Amino acid sequence: MTTETTDWPTPTERTTAARHPGRGTEPSPAAPRAFRPEIQGLRAVAVLLVVLYHVWLGRVSGGVDVFLMISAFLMTGQFVARHRRGERTKLVKHWLHVFRRLMPAAVVTIAGTVAATVLFLPATRWSAVLQQGLASLAYAENWLLQSDAVNYYAQNHELASPFQHFWSLSIQGQIFILFPLLFVALGAIARRFRLRYERLLAYAFGAVFAASFIYSVIDTLVNQVQAYFSLPARVWEFALGSLLALVIDRVRIRPWIAVLIGWLGVASIVACGIVLNVETAFPGAIALWPTLSGAAVILAAQHGGRFGAHRFLASRPLRKLGDISYGLYLWHWPVLVIALTWRDEERAGWLLGTCAILLSLVLAWATIRFVDRPWRAWKWPEVRLRNGVVGVVACALVAIVPIAGVQATIQTKSNAAEAKADVNNPGAAVLVPGYTSQASPTAQLLPLAQNLPNDWYAPPSKCSADLKVPASIQGDCLMTNAGSSASKTIVVVGDSHAEQWTAALAPVAAQHGWRVVTLLLGGCIYTPSVTTPNTACNKFNADVSAYLAANPPSAVFMVGTVASASSSAETLTPGLDQTVAALTAKGTEVVAIRDNPRYTFDMADCVVRNGASSAECNPSLSSVLAQQDPLEAFAAEHTDHFAAIDMTDLVCPNGTCTGVIGNMYVYMDDNHLTRTYAASMSSQLGERLLAATGWS
Repeated sequence: MTTETTDWPTPTERTTAARHPGRGTEPSPAAPRAFRPEIQGLRAVAVLLVVLYHVWLGRVSGGVDVFLMISAFLMTGQFVARHRRGERTKLVKHWLHVFRRLMPAAVVTIAGTVAATVLFLPATRWSAVLQQGLASLAYAENWLLQSDAVNYYAQNHELASPFQHFWSLSIQGQIFILFPLLFVALGAIARRFRLRYERLLAYAFGAVFAASFIYSVIDTLVNQVQAYFSLPARVWEFALGSLLALVIDRVRIRPWIAVLIGWLGVASIVACGIVLNVETAFPGAIALWPTLSGAAVILAAQHGGRFGAHRFLASRPLRKLGDISYGLYLWHWPVLVIALTWRDEERAGWLLGTCAILLSLVLAWATIRFVDRPWRAWKWPEVRLRNGVVGVVACALVAIVPIAGVQATIQTKSNAAEAKADVNNPGAAVLVPGYTSQASPTAQLLPLAQNLPNDWYAPPSKCSADLKVPASIQGDCLMTNAGSSASKTIVVVGDSHAEQWTAALAPVAAQHGWRVVTLLLGGCIYTPSVTTPNTACNKFNADVSAYLAANPPSAVFMVGTVASASSSAETLTPGLDQTVAALTAKGTEVVAIRDNPRYTFDMADCVVRNGASSAECNPSLSSVLAQQDPLEAFAAEHTDHFAAIDMTDLVCPNGTCTGVIGNMYVYMDDNHLTRTYAASMSSQLGERLLAATGWS
């Protein structure tokens, strides 16, 4: 998903160029024309596909790949033209010039999206949106999305971010830094050794294309989700545009062939998203489809004659749409995501979709007309290098100020609530018989909804050498501060459902002088005797199992059942019999806790949207967990070194599973307890742990 990338002449510049060739714009080596109207039309077609596919088909069109190729085509033409004129490029000035022109529309979109997020999205979404807003501003959104794609603890991957489309702009920004380095370096080499600059560029970009394309094919096969946002896996699309710019004026095509390939290119671009599932197949070899199709359209425009596709693409309506294509790309996605989230819809119907498109068009036009064009026409930032720096910083502040303002407000509100938490936010303590609440009726729920996605607990220290943890799992090993002198070492194993209980277990351990060690992997239930489709999980479990066998701890803490989302189909953790047998054979005690309820909806969002007392946020216990705890029968058969704990009454008091207890959010999403509420259950967990194990 991308947009206008390199400097494109404004209407005023186009008029000047037409009257005085060589003034106002830099001619492309591909043609003497200062302005290529068919490229504006091609941009219009590409952005229309992106918008329509996103809004009504819920798919990716391939139009973004066309944008990527076009941006490099234009940029290469500019640098070659400069070299032909004997001009030297001052890199810092060039970069300031490029980003000063790209940033105004982007920062206005970022600021507007942050404002709309605060107004229309549930507070549980704010943290991720603010983080991605900053990443988008820094042209690093693709790196953040790459990281989140493999980060189990990132906010629900199914929730689209209103800044997600900035991944392509981020890659473009990175290319706008890297490619000029290549242009300038090769220009210096060409002058120093009297080599042909364009031939040198062709060799260089041919090598870049080949290396990146091979990498892209392999990376897409190995990890398509990460490859989709990867700069190395996308560079070849830019290199293709550069190669096209270098050869286009040397290629001769018969007019009737140009007409044919031009129209076939347009048809192929339109058909790409219909035929291919772009989102799950790109950017490997299949991405040649839209990029070569776009290249064919540009190439055909050189020789297409009166019936060529370029005549259609150069039509006034498409050129006008092309003029605002950058703004339309920027605005359509946040408008769509915010509208769908606000209306709690998964897909846009004809009415909502039409309204989203119309609003996006209005915002795009207004942004280009009142922000982008006036800023581009302002000469002051181009006068001195210092002025250019000031201009870029000023642009950045337009986005930074609202993001920082929202973050500061959240922090201030959180600090004020935390200061009164002992009285206003008792959490599970309200369920203790005889408890008398003194909380204010207007008390703020904790953690703040904005902080919920990050409300995880992690032990404060890396595992010490005396634990003898092998290198294969050392990076996943954390522990509480108690050292080797601890009277007990309790190892918590499993996934995030085991991890969440460490917030309650750690204070108990500190009180009794125990050490808590965690060996956890998100999304990986501890089932060493059972092979799962997750190879990374299988290896992790095997490594942990081998470690525990070689270094038996005092006890292992794990989750003993697996709940099903909004269902009573709760089962024992697969392979629990073998797991317990292997551990207890080494003298290790096993403590298994019952899983907490999971839901098909986000409990935290439900509370934020509907209130804690709404029926939607208070399902019955019988609808989300088995009527009888599966661990009870298991514990009756395994009395030696095994203990079972059930905390369900503190999560679902009186047979109702609610999202708020004691002015605390119980859940951070659809299946994880908050660190804050889990910690409030510490005393009850301690009592039940001692009673079940006989420890003191």
